[in-house]
Amino acid sequence: MDEPLASGSARHVLELHRQAAITRSADDMARLYAVDAVHEFPFTRPGVPSRLEGREAILEFVIGSWRDLPLKYERYHTLSILDTTEPNTIVVEQEAIGKDRAGRAFTLPNIVVLTVRGGQIAHLRDYVNLIAVAEAVGTADS
Repeated sequence: MDEPLASGSARHVLELHRQAAITRSADDMARLYAVDAVHEFPFTRPGVPSRLEGREAILEFVIGSWRDLPLKYERYHTLSILDTTEPNTIVVEQEAIGKDRAGRAFTLPNIVVLTVRGGQIAHLRDYVNLIAVAEAVGTADS
């Protein structure tokens, strides 16, 4: 991962997305998503949408998550990034690492399939580990 990131490439947009999530910058996040972007959560829990369509709906969800979840991302650890036969699509195995409001550390493993168009996110499929999220926010069954 020491290769330079081409501006607008899927890898570059991934890094910008991670940074916006860490800093919780709604403005930066808004710049990253295309107006007609789609963000999907193929594995989700009841009451959480599995598909968000359009930049505004995505931002509303993201900002609400920042407000409502007691988790603050501090960094990401990349396990692997795979190129696909689609030149603007990558598959990323990663961990979001941070602390909850009480200062307890957490690690959230996930896989992301990211497609960019014109330097913006056109489609993001986010395979979140729901068990890890439940444990991090304290809602996992004992």
